[in-house]
Amino acid sequence: MSGPAFFQTYMGQRFYETTMPQLVRQLGRLNDNLERLVLVAERLTGQKQPANAEPVESPGNSEGR
Repeated sequence: MSGPAFFQTYMGQRFYETTMPQLVRQLGRLNDNLERLVLVAERLTGQKQPANAEPVESPGNSEGR
């Protein structure tokens, strides 16, 4: 294949510098929200939280919004 590699193109630079970091941040937020959702569901069903469960921080946006 001839021509520049993907990371050398404008689209490639934009993908690695903007899209990927945003994707990683959003996946982190999704994971945080799912952990909180599981805790709420466990409380509603009356299940006890395991002793080794990590504490969940208060709701907030990890991006500072």
